[in-house]
Amino acid sequence: MTDLQIRPRLTSLAHGGGCGCKLAPDVLSDLLKDMPMVQAHPGLMVDAATSDDAAVYKINDTTALIATTDFFTPIVDDPFTFGQIAATNALSDIYAMGGTPIFSLAITGMPIGKLSPDVIRAILAGGASVAASAGAPVAGGHSIDAAEPIYGLAVLGLAHPDHIKRNATAQHGDVLILGKPLGVGIYSAAFKREMLEAVHYAEMIASTTRLNTPGQKLGALSGVHAMTDVTGFGLLGHASEIARGSNLSLAIRKADVPVFDGARALAEQGIRTGASGRNWTAVQAFVTGAMSEAERDLFCDPQTSGGLLVCCAADAVDGVMKIFRDAGHAPSVIGRAERGRAGVALV
Repeated sequence: MTDLQIRPRLTSLAHGGGCGCKLAPDVLSDLLKDMPMVQAHPGLMVDAATSDDAAVYKINDTTALIATTDFFTPIVDDPFTFGQIAATNALSDIYAMGGTPIFSLAITGMPIGKLSPDVIRAILAGGASVAASAGAPVAGGHSIDAAEPIYGLAVLGLAHPDHIKRNATAQHGDVLILGKPLGVGIYSAAFKREMLEAVHYAEMIASTTRLNTPGQKLGALSGVHAMTDVTGFGLLGHASEIARGSNLSLAIRKADVPVFDGARALAEQGIRTGASGRNWTAVQAFVTGAMSEAERDLFCDPQTSGGLLVCCAADAVDGVMKIFRDAGHAPSVIGRAERGRAGVALV
């Protein structure tokens, strides 16, 4: 904690925290069902048709513009750390497309009168510090007086058009690699209940503030065919988006999926987020294979600033793993993409 006096706790002012406050996938789909997802425009390379991480516009033969926005309510009580996590999470969408962020705009909603100006300034400073470290300084933004604390970024990035990585272009035989362990949502649920041990809190902060910078280099690898980041819809939600968009079956080996040990223990005690149940309801029709209740909660756990999920050719695995490790990540091979019913098969 900082020396700022936070009264009340930031997390007490929000009904959900981090990416766990996202609308459930099926609710979002219903809200958007009458909206045209495919936009007919010659320069628009990626739109919302496959629920990808960002929109992409081709400027010319060597430059594509990537645009995204992400914001949420507090996952922690320390304001500076909340800002750091929210900014790291927003920047991840640019990396997940294979791009490099160039600048950002702050999105801020704060309950004026409930939080002191010093607390709000600390949130903004935390986000600005991460954005600056990523080379995407906060150049402006918009703020409102809101019932709950809300903070995030709109981020613009660049990439070569040939280096854009989508979530709908996996190929048969691809190897699946996950860049971070699961369990952040369960940790945040335990934190809100004041049940999270200090060592596990430190794990949560280290993971959620670790930028997904490997995405920049992964974008340039021809052997990387598809990529996304695992965030609010959990591993099964985002893996199923890849499977359905690519018309493939993703065979995920349960034993190989990295999970924080503390989160696994908490899941076995029945600690979960409300979003994990909503995520399972939305994705269960696309998932086959047996799971324990704790495994289901972990694989549907909403990840805030989660890891990159990469689909790459078998001969590209060593290069992908090296890029992750050189950036301080601990990647894991978790399965393969195969022909078959579009969805996720747990084995």
